[in-house]
Parts: sequence; C-alpha cells; structure tokens
Amino acid sequence: MTRASLALFAVVLAASFAACSPIYVMKAGLAEMKILRARRDIPEVLNDPTTDPVTKGKLTFVLEARRFAADELGVDVGDSYTMFTQLDRDTLALVVSAAHRDRLVPKTWWFPIVGRMPYKGFFSLEDAENQQADLEAEGFDTYLRPTAAFSTLGWFNDPILSTVLRADEVEVVQTVLHELSHQFLFVPGRVGFNESFATFVGRVAAAQFFCTRDGGGSDTLKCLRAQARWRDYQRFSVFIDEMMDELNPLYADTVLSYDEKVSRREVIFERSLARFDADVAPTFESVTFSGFRNTPLNNATLLTRVRYYHRLPDFSALLDARGGDLRAVMEELKRGASAVDDPFEMLPGG
Repeated sequence: MTRASLALFAVVLAASFAACSPIYVMKAGLAEMKILRARRDIPEVLNDPTTDPVTKGKLTFVLEARRFAADELGVDVGDSYTMFTQLDRDTLALVVSAAHRDRLVPKTWWFPIVGRMPYKGFFSLEDAENQQADLEAEGFDTYLRPTAAFSTLGWFNDPILSTVLRADEVEVVQTVLHELSHQFLFVPGRVGFNESFATFVGRVAAAQFFCTRDGGGSDTLKCLRAQARWRDYQRFSVFIDEMMDELNPLYADTVLSYDEKVSRREVIFERSLARFDADVAPTFESVTFSGFRNTPLNNATLLTRVRYYHRLPDFSALLDARGGDLRAVMEELKRGASAVDDPFEMLPGG
C-alpha cells in the first residue's frame, strides 16, 4: 500500500467513527484509491506517442500553472497536479446539497479536518439520487450536480483528471489555480469564503498567467478571454448577491408562515430570472451561466452559486487597493482569516 493510500485509509477510518455513514465514507475512500492508483506522471504522458496533441497541450499548461502558483503566488503546491488520471467516465463525481425551503440555511454534514460542509460527494449516480430523494422526503430543497475536479488540500498528490481537460485551456489553468488556492488558504467550516476566495484567485491568477507568460501577452486571445470571464463572474456575483438581499428579509419575517414564505419566494425567483434575462445576461462577454439559467431555482441551487460567487467585486476592490498585487492580497487574507469571526469582514465594506 502506498504512503498516500495509507494516509487515505487513516482518514477514512477516522471518518467512519466520527462522521457520517461508514459505508458512505468507505465508498468514497475506495473511489479515491482507484483514482490514485490510475495516476501517471505528466512527463510520462507527454512523452507517450499515443497521447493526442490537445491533451499534451493542456497538460503542459497544467505544469506551467503549477509553477506560476508556486513562483508568483507563493503557494506550497507540493506534488499536486504533477500526475494525470484518465477516468473511464465523463464526470468525476456527483455532489448533493440541500437547504431549508423557508430560509437560506443549508443542511450540513460534519467531516474530519474540514469541519461542517454543505454538500456530500458521490461516485455513484444511484447513491446520489437516493440521498437526494431522502432529503426531499424530509422537506428540503435539493441540488444534484456533477463536478470535474476537487482538492484534498495537499493531503494527497492530487492528479489532474481527464474530466478537467474537457474544458478549454483557460478553464484548465483556472481550475488548477482555483484548487491550489485551497492549499494556500482553507478556513475550516467556512465553505462560502473558501470557495469565493478560490474563485477570485483562480480567475485573477489565470488572467495574469495568460497575460504575462512567455508566448502570451495582453493582446492574446487567451489573455482577453480570461479577463472577460473574470468580469462576467463579477457581474454574476452582483446579481446573485442582490437576489440574496431580496430574499433575506422575506425569510426573516416572523409574521409570515412557512407556506407564505415559500409562496412569496417564487415571486422573487421569477422576477430575478426575468431581470437576469433582460438586464444581466446581455452584458456577459464570455460566459453564459446557462447552467444556472437551466436549473430549477430553489434555495439549494441558489446557495450553491453563492458559495462560489459571493462578493467577488469586493475581492476585486481589495486587489485594486493593493495595486493589483494578488500575492499580497492572498497573504493578507491568510494572515487575517483566523482573527475574525467571518473572513468576509476583511473585504472592503466589511
């Protein structure tokens, strides 16, 4: 058994005694072991004559993005993303999340190391659908979605997965930088901050990567595309946060019954989607957010977006205030995260 497998087994064993279903944890552990066993060193894949040119190009960007994270951002990248795993499926895993229907409060599960998390991952569609059905039977809003990547926070040598390489080069680099940022700063129990921070770092760092690398430049397609996507993400962030601001007073109204809140929220949902179509979507330059638009809107789907897009313009404002020095901003947030109750308090506007 490899060192990584031993470490994984220890985490699985601890989780089976301390957290959710031992069967769930063991299934997740076995799936992770399968991914780790299938890893190949990226240089080996690059030198393999049977590897197609598109895959080689994207894997080369993965290695460059790793160096950028280490050299320019000060991330301890360890051995993450030095290896590649070809999966036998189009989706890495399925993520199930749930939320109360009358308030913006997620259901959470406790796990060792990372604390309480507002979602569970499954490598089996049947298991994910069964969990979703159970949650809906309990009266929760639910959301079942695929994911192409994840981070073990440096505990294991995370490989780049074939599911990630289905995206274009900008998204591949962004994904690597997003996931590596979790190794730089991860606040236990603060999923919303962790993911919004990683979205900010991944998007800004990807733009800097393509706009400054040898062979790149400020006028190259990939640079312009990465910058446009960061602007689109900020526009979407404003829209999502404004919807939250409209829903929170409704849910906080103690006079209204459960049924009244659920009924009135649908009016807000419909009005927000109409505004999205008329005023927000036409401003996008590179991203459509079709996944959001084509997914039924409820508290679970909304909170999932909030976790990744909350207050992105405020992260950008902090970056501007520090002269565009992303590394300095990352270090500032890391220093202050443990000193405040809510890490978002460190952003402009508190």
